[in-house]
Amino acid sequence: MADSFELAIVGGGPAGAAAAIYAARKRLKTLLITSEWGGQSNVSTDVQNWIGTPSLSGTQLAENLRKHVEAYAGEWLTIQSPELATSLKVSDDHVEITTNKGAYTASVALVTTGANRRKLEVPGAAEYDQKGLTYCASCDGPLFADKDVVVVGGGNAGFETALQLLTYCKSVTLLHKGENYRADKISVDAALAHPKMRGVLNAEPVAIEGEKFVTGIRWKDLKTGVEDRLAVEGVFIEIGLIPNTAWVAGAVEMNEFKQVKVDPKTHRTSHPRVWAAGDCTDGLYHQNNIAAGDAVKALEDIYMSLRRN
Repeated sequence: MADSFELAIVGGGPAGAAAAIYAARKRLKTLLITSEWGGQSNVSTDVQNWIGTPSLSGTQLAENLRKHVEAYAGEWLTIQSPELATSLKVSDDHVEITTNKGAYTASVALVTTGANRRKLEVPGAAEYDQKGLTYCASCDGPLFADKDVVVVGGGNAGFETALQLLTYCKSVTLLHKGENYRADKISVDAALAHPKMRGVLNAEPVAIEGEKFVTGIRWKDLKTGVEDRLAVEGVFIEIGLIPNTAWVAGAVEMNEFKQVKVDPKTHRTSHPRVWAAGDCTDGLYHQNNIAAGDAVKALEDIYMSLRRN
């Protein structure tokens, strides 16, 4: 089967955009498929950690990524957007990607479809999203300097967020609905030893309260059934990521969280014709800048792999 493209990239966040630009500059015949631009940061009102830009909104970041990629559209880069990938089939000599509009073949594929934050499903959570309630401490944390905040979630992400917030927040309270924290002991001990930190187990959020912005969170003690209220100006949700990887199921190996397993040196997956980068992978940390860097690393390996053959 003749391949239409050398490389097919799926995803239009920082990882997909970075890879597409590098691929076009290296003159790889590339297809980029994306249902939307920007990734998770689309909802952020003020992104302050995108390197090279002190402050911009998530929608501005998405627009900048789109414009930068589209500047390379032409002989070496074909963009299919908005278009949603629905399956990936792999073989010894090519890959095939099916979308809601058609099917494409390529020599290799790079998966950069990211993830979605698991949402807090309580009254007020949607109403105050980006009005004091946020899913990204790295993006929004500094906006809450000298304020009382709460972190919801008892895993590593929750405690890493708490440790970050303790640098500049007035106080940090972490609520976890389980009887034991799920995070590594070293992270738990480091956070709970801080004088501005408090951890509460068996604590289930029941409502986010506010006026124009968040003013508090109501939670229930799961052992006593008693409800209480915390007066806070910031609520950071760290209850897990849902990787956008269902469409690659069966094609590459994934971990128990449905994240694509990759070699951290090359970002190649279990199949020699597929690479992955960004929040859809089993990487230890997930941030915009990391996603872009990992995608460039993957692209360099893809380029060498294609040109050596």
